Amino acid sequence: MTILIALVRRLAPVAAAAAACLAAASPAAAIVRGAADDGPLKARTVMVLASGGGVCSGIVLARDAVLTAGHCVAGGRDIRVHFRDAAGAPVLLETAEIATHNGYNARAIEARQRSIDLALVRLATPLPARFAPATLADARLPRAGTPVTALGWGASAEHDPATMGTFRAAALVTVEPYGPGKILLWAADPAGLGKRAGAGVCQGDSGGPIVRADGAVIAVSTWAKGAGGSACGLYTQGVLVAPQRGFIDGTLARWGRKADWR
Repeated sequence: MTILIALVRRLAPVAAAAAACLAAASPAAAIVRGAADDGPLKARTVMVLASGGGVCSGIVLARDAVLTAGHCVAGGRDIRVHFRDAAGAPVLLETAEIATHNGYNARAIEARQRSIDLALVRLATPLPARFAPATLADARLPRAGTPVTALGWGASAEHDPATMGTFRAAALVTVEPYGPGKILLWAADPAGLGKRAGAGVCQGDSGGPIVRADGAVIAVSTWAKGAGGSACGLYTQGVLVAPQRGFIDGTLARWGRKADWR
């Protein structure tokens, strides 16, 4: 708990303090080459913090239930949900239960294996009333070229922790680098296609929403691929939520909650 309190304090809007925070943070996904966003998704998204410095985002499905990436809560680490109250003070909420998808594989990338990188977090204390449940998209993978938006709380550029803590959005389009998939959504900056850089997710924001034009969450950000050794800028990857409706609805039902699907 001490580590988490220190982490939140370092997320204050002071560049030096924010830099100290992310210096110890584990890789996740964050918005690069995006823009600050104060739209409705801001009140449907929180930060998910892990002991040891892990920073991710999470999608509010109920005032006491948050959807995030499985790797954000894996490893037996102490997890807290973070937001700022109306006065701007940091708040940490403890978790009552974490349910990780049984298809999550922590070694998936290095082993080139499939992973359903999702988890649900039940909070011990509900979020304030200003938070509203996000709508989930009960739809198949959109066709290549379909506009989507990736959102999250991470840094605005790779290795730039001073910019962490602002909710940002990046306009992308779906792509099919390996053909159409049934589990994953891939997206890229339309202005960056064919180039070596573009907008997308990067360090600091896994678990954030990828939404379609009407604002419904179609996928959860989980991974990014950049040029060379970069972790950002070419492709954004997310787990489609519709094929995992059984896991989401089943877990929420056990908690006495229900997701909003459209």
